[in-house]
Amino acid sequence: MFIFFMFMSGLAVGLGVGAIAEAAKQSLGEMSAFLDSPFLSEANAERIVSTLCKVRGAALKIGQMLSIQDNAFINPQLQKIFERVRQSADFMPAWQMTKVLEEDLGPGWRDKLSVFEDKPFAAASIGQVHHAVRKDGREVAMKIQYPGVAESIRSDINNLMLVLKMSVALPDGLFADSSLEVLQRELAWECDYKREAECAKKFRSLLEEDDYFHVPEVIDELSGRRVLAMEMIQGVPLDRCVDLDQETRNQICFNILQLCLRELFEFRFMQTDPNWANFFYNSETKKVVLLDFGACRGYPESFTDDYIQVVYAASVGDRATVLSKSKELKFLTGFETKAFQEAHVEAVMILGEAFASSEPFNFGTQSTTQRIQSLIPVMLRHRLTPPPEETYSLHRKMAGSFLICSKLNASITCKDMFLDVYNAYNHRKEAAQPS
Repeated sequence: MFIFFMFMSGLAVGLGVGAIAEAAKQSLGEMSAFLDSPFLSEANAERIVSTLCKVRGAALKIGQMLSIQDNAFINPQLQKIFERVRQSADFMPAWQMTKVLEEDLGPGWRDKLSVFEDKPFAAASIGQVHHAVRKDGREVAMKIQYPGVAESIRSDINNLMLVLKMSVALPDGLFADSSLEVLQRELAWECDYKREAECAKKFRSLLEEDDYFHVPEVIDELSGRRVLAMEMIQGVPLDRCVDLDQETRNQICFNILQLCLRELFEFRFMQTDPNWANFFYNSETKKVVLLDFGACRGYPESFTDDYIQVVYAASVGDRATVLSKSKELKFLTGFETKAFQEAHVEAVMILGEAFASSEPFNFGTQSTTQRIQSLIPVMLRHRLTPPPEETYSLHRKMAGSFLICSKLNASITCKDMFLDVYNAYNHRKEAAQPS
């Protein structure tokens, strides 16, 4: 919801500061009236798409993040706008692209290739992707970063925050400064292609023996600070898998959700960007290919020790432990109102429902998002501290994994999946204890 406000304020000049500020000052319960207002005329929709497709870095990243939000938060018209943005970012001119390649790989970079297609086949918030073929015939995808993106992140975020504070009355419980600080740090990570290459290699090693997931190989000789080359893969993003048979969709979603739990509680290292385009399904190999490792982060054991107990408590209906562990994790100070504590615990219990039943959980008919949304006004009104830094990207990934399951109308049993991860976690803890 915060990102929604931030995006709207960023377009305030073009769409009318007064209208946005007035609408944003309404209670969250009246947000739907704003979304259905004349503000979303066809002309303004085109303005949004055009603006975000031309900008790069922070603003485009926000627009792309909104393309994978649930309809309960973003109405279908807006979601279509952001989906177009996700697929239609502007390319940089050929001379600019060549300059980046020469600066990063040297003037003889083309000599390492038999084919390089000057026209990119994809573009994202901070770079565009080109198809190439190595001398040995292996196909490669080369991601090339837009010039100046990394240097502009801080100013972009600061400008967004300035417009936001001028045009929208933000609830104190939103802790917007903390949210933007984390966003700024994560965007800086994504601009560091050397870091991303190392994260991709780590994931490839972690999943080397996995039968379902494939991580493409990094091509070091064609990679640098602003260029990242990886083996070309085949498949389609998961949002294009909606027409596959139920068994296949269930299998995809079971593995995606299980991987999310393993990343947090087994690897303690997670790829935190749940963008549809970061997961490709190959119908021939019947595997999911994982892409884009710029948003990876690790989690300290002290955090996962408490967090897994929160999830377990929610799965067994233990509200008291949810509350006590949430305090240990610093979600709460201990001085919040009873209304806030109850809303927080209820939100966690709702999220734990998928792991509570031995029966298949139908993600296509669940009302999780709507029920969480009804609790947001109370939590924003009474929150006394920002959530732990680790949870910003973690909850984005978990919500994205749930949304993938919802998009594909999956019906899967999650209780045993979580218990297997939970028991393995405790077993590793016991084994690590000195005898």
